[in-house]
Amino acid sequence: MSEKDPQQPPRRRALLGIRQADRRDIEAIVALSARVYGDDFCYLPEMVTGQLSHFPEGQFVAEYQGQIVGYCSTFRIAGDIALKPHTWRAITGGGYGSRHDPEGDWLYGMEVCVDPARRGLRIGRRFYDARKKLCMDKRLRGIVFGGRLPGLSKKIKKYGTPQAYAEAVQADKLRDPTLSFQLRNGFELIGLLKDYLPSDRESLGWAAHLAWRNPQQAEHPVVAAVQERGRLPSVVRVASVQYQQRRIATFEEFANQVEYFVDVAADYNADFVVFPELFTLQLLSVENQKLSPADSIRSLTSYTERYCELICKLAVKYNINLIGGTHPTRMPDGDIHNNCYVALRDGSLHVREKLHPTPNERHWWKITGGEGAQVIMTDCGPIGIMICYDSEFPELGRHLTDQGALMLFVPFCTDVRQGYLRVRYSCAARAIENQCYVVLSGNCGNLPGVNNFDIQYSQTCILTPCDFPFAPDGIAADTSPNVEAVAFADLRLDSLLEARASGTVQNLKDRRHDLYQLSWRRSSY
Repeated sequence: MSEKDPQQPPRRRALLGIRQADRRDIEAIVALSARVYGDDFCYLPEMVTGQLSHFPEGQFVAEYQGQIVGYCSTFRIAGDIALKPHTWRAITGGGYGSRHDPEGDWLYGMEVCVDPARRGLRIGRRFYDARKKLCMDKRLRGIVFGGRLPGLSKKIKKYGTPQAYAEAVQADKLRDPTLSFQLRNGFELIGLLKDYLPSDRESLGWAAHLAWRNPQQAEHPVVAAVQERGRLPSVVRVASVQYQQRRIATFEEFANQVEYFVDVAADYNADFVVFPELFTLQLLSVENQKLSPADSIRSLTSYTERYCELICKLAVKYNINLIGGTHPTRMPDGDIHNNCYVALRDGSLHVREKLHPTPNERHWWKITGGEGAQVIMTDCGPIGIMICYDSEFPELGRHLTDQGALMLFVPFCTDVRQGYLRVRYSCAARAIENQCYVVLSGNCGNLPGVNNFDIQYSQTCILTPCDFPFAPDGIAADTSPNVEAVAFADLRLDSLLEARASGTVQNLKDRRHDLYQLSWRRSSY
């Protein structure tokens, strides 16, 4: 364009911004530190040069109208060093940042200073956000530093000890200009550091030992181990089948229907495909006659080996983890269990038992409950299985989550809406209280001629916690009731870890272990 558009307002240059510092800023940074700390305690040019040389990515400046008005310095260090008592001079290498460790798993906050004339612009908050982003980008465990206690010298007579002073600030009984700000920004007080900076008279040489833990790095040791090996994806795609029951004539016909849905899920690049509870009862229609409960179990048990071979073959063929619904089976000891068979895409097969048979299952099928409840390690992290009625017992969901489960899979079978809603509402509660994803899969349609499997009610869904990173209603995906369909959802494991670490509510962190605890009988393993 040869002429400027008179209707287009002129572009304004940003007034305030945070950027990475470079050597051209050294003189301005030194001058800034002199305005903040005075000439006797300001940085030397050599110190800033050292900080930039050791870890250039970790040094930031705030620029306001072209002037340097803030400086933030960080370096990497091992947690074994940073989480133990130390002094500022010792851990920073005398202010040069020379303790920087390129393999360090924590980011150390060495400095934040803001021009006194430019306070009120939330520059400190912007620096903390930049540090957190750097920490997450580098996949570090967290940020740690010693924070000033500028109100301590004035209140020491009233509170007696620095510890009592810090506790009062932590309990919101007292405001400290620095510590209160840092606590509001999500930092955790993990202790106090004596003689941290002897020249800081306002703090009497003390500092608050503060840490912020990267919400994208799991705290649970099982999940963290998977994450550190690079095997925990940020996103997992799940396909949950709402399976329509219909009469079949052969096992091969059943196998074709199962393969169809596995193929569909694989075409959409799903990591998991889930089938409903008791969906193998469809095989009883092959007999074309009503069977007694004993004959039904005998018939189903005869299919167990072929069924396991089928799902293992499909999991490998389609490169997908297959949650194979449930299949009632007579066990070697004569007990009848409602088993969930899980075939992973590496070809391995896992069995999980229903722990809580319903009164109807106990009466009609003589099903007894199993005892084991262990997570299954997959290439997408640890998962747990809760079979229908199991989901209505919060102890099981918590037990699986305590073992590291990030996703709970719930094959279910319900005949009427009331029964379905019991399962769904229970699963929504499990998702909230355990801050995990819960995937439900149910049957629809009907199967005349098969006892105790007459009608079905289902609305397959994928549920999430209720917090900002997730769907507003806690539903990642839903199907229409009683129509054959597949629900798909992309589940972000990094959002789940972030919610557990720093969500609006933190159910797992905030449990009162001093009041109650969950204990499982050792023989269950």
